[in-house]
Order: sequence, then structure tokens, then C-alpha cells
Amino acid sequence: MAKVSSRLVFYFPGFDPLDAAAHQRRYERSAAQSGKTFGIDYTVGGVSQTHAGSRMDVEGKHDGHTTHSTIFIHDHNTLISQLRAASVWKQIGLGFKAGAGIIGEGGAFAYFRHAWRFGLFFLFPFLLIALGIAVAALIAALPLIVGVSALFCLITFPLGYLFFTKGVMPFSERFHTLHLFADWRFALAVGRDEPMARDWIEDKARAVLTALEQGSDEVLFVSHSMGASLALAVAGRVLELKADAFDGRNVSFVTLGGAALQCALLSSASRLRQSIGVMARHGDVNWFDIQCLTDPIHLYKCHTAKLAGHGDAGQPKIVPIRFKHSLSDERYQKNRSNFLRMHRQYVLGSDRKSGFDFTLLTAGPLPAASFADLRSDKPPEM
Repeated sequence: MAKVSSRLVFYFPGFDPLDAAAHQRRYERSAAQSGKTFGIDYTVGGVSQTHAGSRMDVEGKHDGHTTHSTIFIHDHNTLISQLRAASVWKQIGLGFKAGAGIIGEGGAFAYFRHAWRFGLFFLFPFLLIALGIAVAALIAALPLIVGVSALFCLITFPLGYLFFTKGVMPFSERFHTLHLFADWRFALAVGRDEPMARDWIEDKARAVLTALEQGSDEVLFVSHSMGASLALAVAGRVLELKADAFDGRNVSFVTLGGAALQCALLSSASRLRQSIGVMARHGDVNWFDIQCLTDPIHLYKCHTAKLAGHGDAGQPKIVPIRFKHSLSDERYQKNRSNFLRMHRQYVLGSDRKSGFDFTLLTAGPLPAASFADLRSDKPPEM
């Protein structure tokens, strides 16, 4: 297998509230860990702001061969931060409004129909906050319920308020609940192609076109979680702006724990579904979806192109992995009950050699396309 000497990477992160600099620091830590595991010496540069976006350069040396990877981090943290700028109560209200929008557009029904665990993930933050509000209201109304003087409400009302603000909300933030509300608001904006999302997509598409002016052995679009919807929307817009942008390039499109259907299953998401069809039918794009059963925050075993209305197109290959193959027994047992932590594992470092590793995919010597045929329990030959 020919080794890669130069790689151009467009990375679309997902759920985590991190900007490009924070993603770089995480990548550097993961690279140090994975480098020891796979015997590759990685050097991770800092983030620089360029006309083509937030860039970091990574050098990987293995067995006398050097691979240079230029990675552009297209995070959407600025937009999520804007949605988080309102007061807590307004964020809660707008979050429930977005949840109602997801239900109204058929998204929630589709989640349960095709991937029930993702449906439960959708419901989780809303049920948690609703339960907290209900208990707080019960505390506040307790004197009226038990039939004592309403004057006692002067005590129970503040107690109910304190229970919610000092008890429920700090506890809910362990699960990034308000961030999840913002994420669902943004998912709705992406599906509806609202200006907030469309302007971001337009900006990133033009940045990708600028970056594509540089040569490389291969081009890799890689996305995690919610980033799959954004990567597809951006790639689709790139091809609208320049139909031959991928011609003659060795392009791989990899989704990790992909949740493109989070937005694409909404009735309003016609433009995103169109982009999915364009990518599925593009002859120069090798698209595959890496999934793990122990990660509930994606639409497991769902065929993105087919469910987006493109059953006649080439379908992205579903590549199953098991995190227990890449983690130590202790680390796996510690993290497996933390669904958010397991969802992040796609982009974190490995303790053991296995078929998949994020740093190896994005900065190692192997062609990205080779990971479409990986076996989770078998390390790749280098």
C-alpha cells in the first residue's frame, strides 16, 4: 500500500463547546497518546488564522517516512456561543421551542423509527429540565396542596426556586443540558437553512475552495457527530460554486458517529438532502461512515443517503468499530456508562492498537480510503 506524503484535511467537529484552539489542544494530547500506541512520532503545530480558515499542521514520522497533514478546523463554536448568550430562562424557553420544532417537522418520530436510542438522546435534556421544573413547582405549591395557610408559600416559593437554580441546573450541566438545547436550536436552523447557518456554510465553502488550491496526495473531509450535517452542507455548496472542485483529487469523506440525519430527517431540510445526494453520486468521493454500537448519540446502522431520499445513489459504507478494541480494560469500563464520553471517543487517543484511530486517520501514513475496509480488532499494516 502506497504511503501518503501530503494530506489536506477539513475537520468538522461536533457537539463539544470548543473553539479551534481548544480542538488543537485536544488533538495534540490525543496524538501524543496514539503516537506511543502506534509507534508514530507526531509533531502538532499551533492554530493559525488564514484565508482558508483555522489551520494546524501535523507531521507524522514512521519507519523513515514523513507525512505532512494540513488540517483546517471548521468548528461552529461561535454560533453555539451566540445561542448561549441569553439568560438561562430564555435558553430554556427557546430550547423547548426548538424541541417542539423538531417534533413538528417529523424529526423526533423519524429518530425513534430508525434509531430509537438517538430518539431517547433527543428527549433526554427536555425530560430532565421538565422534571426539575415540575418538582420545583411542587415544592412551591406544597402549602396549597396540603391545605395549610397560603402564607407558607412565602417560604416554599423561594425554596422551589433555589431547588431549581442551585440544584437542578448545576446537576443538569454535568450533561451539558443548555448546550444541548443550543445544539438542537442550531440543528433546526441548519435544517431550515436559516441565515445563521447558511452564512456559516457559505463562508466555510469558500474557505474550502481556497484551501483546495494547494496540492496534496489526498483530500479528507472528516466530521464528528453534528459536524456531519455541516460537512455535507459545505461540501455540497463547494460543488455548487465549482462543479469540478473534486475532479482529479483523491477525496475521502468520513463521518464519525455521524448524525447528518439529525438535521436531514426534518421536513424542511430539502437543501441539506440535496447536498447529501450530490455527495452520494459524486464519482470521485469515497464516503464511509464509522459507527460504534456503544455510542448512542448517532443513528446507528442508518444509511444516510437512502433515508435522505437517495436510495438509487451509491450508499456510504457503514464501518463498525468497537471502542473496547482501542481502549484499555480499565479505561473502557470507566467510560462506557458515560454516553457523552463514549461519543467523544472517536476523536480521542487510543490505548491499544486497533483498526481505527483518529490521529492515524488524519495524520498517519495510510491512505484515508483504506480505513473503509478496517477491522476493528485488527491493527492496520504499516
